Amino acid sequence: MAFLLVFVVLLHLVTLAMLFIATTEKSWWVWSGEENSDLWYNCMFDNESGAWLCSSSTESEWLQAIQALMVLSVVFSSIAFLVFLGQLFTMSKGGLFYITGFCQIFAGLTDFSAVLIYMLHHEEILPDTKTRSLGHYGYCYILAWVCSPLLLASGTLYIHLRKKE
Repeated sequence: MAFLLVFVVLLHLVTLAMLFIATTEKSWWVWSGEENSDLWYNCMFDNESGAWLCSSSTESEWLQAIQALMVLSVVFSSIAFLVFLGQLFTMSKGGLFYITGFCQIFAGLTDFSAVLIYMLHHEEILPDTKTRSLGHYGYCYILAWVCSPLLLASGTLYIHLRKKE
């Protein structure tokens, strides 16, 4: 039982870290090694100065929805972890971690919704000056996709996990 508890906690921390990276890093769409776009900025690498030059992404309803859903996903996963720690030390023997599980499942659903919206509407979100056909999805987008089933699996494990002494 201790092994399962450690596995669930590690899975939760890994997915939380992956969600945070996917939300904050700058690689949801990549045109080349020198240009990319994320949820917050469009960036270009300047060879002369050796620095990234970033401008705010153009605001659209789809982008704002994705931003909100990704932030909600991070928040709900964080709340789930804090609730789990609280339940672990205060719940009576034989109790189930329902609240933690449902928070984690909701985090997975919001993450899934965000990446699905980005996949369906990335042409409207990305800057018009770039040739979209030359670009591809970046590693943060892929991380967000990978997080969805992991969050849902983690939430399901929490719902079935029973506290034992």
